[in-house]
Amino acid sequence: AQLCSMILGREEKVLSLARKYFSMKDLLEIRNRLIGSGYIGGKAVGMLLARKILQHDERTDWSKYLEPHDSFYVGSDVFYTYLVENDCWTLRQRQKNPEHYFACAEELRQKILLGNIPGTISEQFHQLLEYFGQSPIIVRSSSLLEDGFGNAFAGKYESIFCVNQDSPQERLIYFEQAVKKIFASTMNEDALTYRLQRGLADQDEQMALLIQRVSGSHRSHYFFPDLAGVGLSHNPYVWRKDLNPKAGMLRLVMGLGTRAVDRVEDDYPMIIALDKPSLRPVNNEDRKRFSQHGVDLLDTFQNCWGTVPLQNLVSLLSTLPYWGFIASRDQETARRRSELGLTPTDSWILNFDKLLKDTPFAQKMSNLLGTLEEAYAYPVDIEFTINFAGDGVQINLLQCRPLQTSQSLPGGVVIRDYAPRDILFSSAGNAMGGNIQQKLGWIVYVDAEIYHRLPVQDKYQVARLVGRLNRIINEKKTDPYILIGPGRWGSSTPSLGVPVSFAEICHARVLVEVADPVAGFMPELSFGTHFFQDLVETQIFYIALFPSDDDVIFNRQLLNEARNAFTDLLPEYNNWETVIKVINLHEQGNRLYLNADMENQKTVCFFAGES
Repeated sequence: AQLCSMILGREEKVLSLARKYFSMKDLLEIRNRLIGSGYIGGKAVGMLLARKILQHDERTDWSKYLEPHDSFYVGSDVFYTYLVENDCWTLRQRQKNPEHYFACAEELRQKILLGNIPGTISEQFHQLLEYFGQSPIIVRSSSLLEDGFGNAFAGKYESIFCVNQDSPQERLIYFEQAVKKIFASTMNEDALTYRLQRGLADQDEQMALLIQRVSGSHRSHYFFPDLAGVGLSHNPYVWRKDLNPKAGMLRLVMGLGTRAVDRVEDDYPMIIALDKPSLRPVNNEDRKRFSQHGVDLLDTFQNCWGTVPLQNLVSLLSTLPYWGFIASRDQETARRRSELGLTPTDSWILNFDKLLKDTPFAQKMSNLLGTLEEAYAYPVDIEFTINFAGDGVQINLLQCRPLQTSQSLPGGVVIRDYAPRDILFSSAGNAMGGNIQQKLGWIVYVDAEIYHRLPVQDKYQVARLVGRLNRIINEKKTDPYILIGPGRWGSSTPSLGVPVSFAEICHARVLVEVADPVAGFMPELSFGTHFFQDLVETQIFYIALFPSDDDVIFNRQLLNEARNAFTDLLPEYNNWETVIKVINLHEQGNRLYLNADMENQKTVCFFAGES
């Protein structure tokens, strides 16, 4: 019990699980792979604990399916040593004061990036790299507050791949740069905002590190796992009434799991409801469009992480035994090329059909998630890789953490009467956030048509102005606001949506992504990503609107007719009021109400009087 408290952390819920599942031998094995001293951090504890829970499961012999991990840990005390040795301690203490919380962060971040690793630690890093040789590894954040009950810190800190193909000295230089980047990410604006929102700003946040051998195989000069993904033991996206949320869901991709945990530009992982794995949330005509087209991997020639179009890998993969289980020939493309007299191409669609229909994979993943949830007595969120071996699969469990889920109110209750003409939008499905009845006092709306015509630099300016409005409206302490815009909020590609950071939209109560196929704006139903976890933890209701669908209403005219209060809040930016509209409903004598019934997959947002 004392060793658990010395190595694993301070959160009692986690420690109670550790005392139940870890043995003295387990703790000594952790210590043998610990660089420095202190805690190994939340991410490392979650990965190790999940594996021990499965090993104790008497219903399934998980040793047949689990790929052994090969991990090392950098203790949290190394972070303190680094700050002291590089003269960062005084500035860090100053940054923790509320008046300097954001003001000092960038200076401290830069100072951490430019520091030097202490000699004794650098020597241990050198020995670690000698152990791994030229095998690719990943350096992951594992802070003390990370992956705990109620605080996931999903995507707030860095994780960096080291392909490890250079000379030993160059590998050490790159590795130490990765360590410093992760240490410096404690001062990222998103991380600081998250800690502030969660009431953690005054808590001591030490950064430990988890170093893992990357799971996968070499294919020519590429290295990647066969499959990877995210698993949730509770499915927040039940797009049909006959789906069971308790069965869980997966976001599954080919290659590295970065495409599963992040919102990726113009690409779509496979969303799988584990109780009905053959169902898809899109119709058959859209399955190719809403599928994966790029593969994230490590390029050993270029010594870097990269993305390669799926079709460029077909010649490497199509002869492998498992290829037919995850991909199908694109007969439609072949037919069109033939009709046009074009040269035939070997075109494929990643659909995982045979894997999900003809193997026990989905049931196995559902059982795994259920076992972990049962032990945690709480829904869980995992990251994993899959490698095909013989006639089965090997699962590498990379991460496990408690999954914050939306808190629902009793559904189906309409809190105000409304006329059809007062509906701003309504939709069946494509929403996440539980059953809520919410009164809203502000609307922030980005006009898709005008935004689409802006040059790239102006689109970034729109994002910064949305961030200012997010802060100003929150400071007014009135009814919260709804944010409506084209395509994907938070996209890193401005042509696909407004490139805000999460800190710039964190005070919204409702987030709406509106499809506009003509302009190229298409929402990405990102359930299971870091973005999704942010929405859930911040209790932001999310909905994607597809106005061309028969069961969707989006009445833009109601927005166009209202007075724009943008210049009331940001008078110095009056030339931007054509693209950003702010509607202050407090001055109009009515409010906007959102009524969401997730059991019946109905969401309606309408104007009505306040009383």
